[in-house]
Amino acid sequence: MTFTPRGRLGMKTVMHQPPMREALTSIRPTRLDETQPSLILLSNNIPFLTLEQPMTSQIKTFLLLGLLTAVIIFLGGVLGGRAGLFFAFALALAMNVSSYWFSDKIVLSMYRAKMLSREDAPELYAMVEGLAANAGLPMPRLALIPQQAPNAFATGRDPQHAVVAVTEGILRILRPDELRGVLSHELGHVKNRDILIQSVAAVMASVVMLIANMIQWATLFGFGGDDEDSPNPLAALAMALIAPLAATLIQMAISRSREFLADETGARISGAPLSLANALQKLEASARQIPMQANAATENMFIVNPFSGRNAARWFSTHPSTEERVQRLTAMARSAR
Repeated sequence: MTFTPRGRLGMKTVMHQPPMREALTSIRPTRLDETQPSLILLSNNIPFLTLEQPMTSQIKTFLLLGLLTAVIIFLGGVLGGRAGLFFAFALALAMNVSSYWFSDKIVLSMYRAKMLSREDAPELYAMVEGLAANAGLPMPRLALIPQQAPNAFATGRDPQHAVVAVTEGILRILRPDELRGVLSHELGHVKNRDILIQSVAAVMASVVMLIANMIQWATLFGFGGDDEDSPNPLAALAMALIAPLAATLIQMAISRSREFLADETGARISGAPLSLANALQKLEASARQIPMQANAATENMFIVNPFSGRNAARWFSTHPSTEERVQRLTAMARSAR
């Protein structure tokens, strides 16, 4: 089944991106007979399989901000003694405020995402609109990332300001029912109010890595001179190497359980846990073959780890294993039969 492309695909936001236009027009409406056996209507009485029930977003956000702020302040002290400590405290305070209000804009700008209207991608817009209605959520804004690596994420400080972003690649490789599964997963993050946590984590982790890089360069070019407040150069360099790892561990501790919960919430929104399971397997395989130009600090935001092809990424991944996620979704489908 095909359809005739509609809408203003030649408008400024996409006219200079022929592959983007092709990706948008490749989306087809989904018919029930095309979803194959993966469409299962789930009862709301089915218990969640995750060990952690939904936790208040406010508590998780405060924990995240507190831990990452402590890392930033500590690095500031390493970089510049007392002066660096006060500078880092001011920077952390500014980043806490800005990441709450502007983290979505910062993350979207990192990936040169283009905002989409209904006219730009009518089928994609209609798909998300229907899923948002199923979830009892306002319609999020949509964005397209000009990369061939298939992936997606949601961002924004609350459901009223949510953005769902997809890459060109994901629109090409997934069937319509699988794409619905991915979009439902991202709306699951919105419904569970994970998107603020993810966005803030990405911005704050970027600051940690920036200061760590500054310390490394300062160490190489003569750290602190004879200032008595200046730390040992070797100790400073060690801290610069350890701090990004600490930021990653903080992200891992928060992100992994939220991915399981978003999978289950998304499966309830779409009614198709096996479609999401199939999509995860495709995305995992593609991530190993098609590298994504991504910022390591934003790894936790994507539906699958964009660095899956790197061996080190498997050791410190912010995502649970795809195999375990697929097993949980398969069990969820079986319980609904």
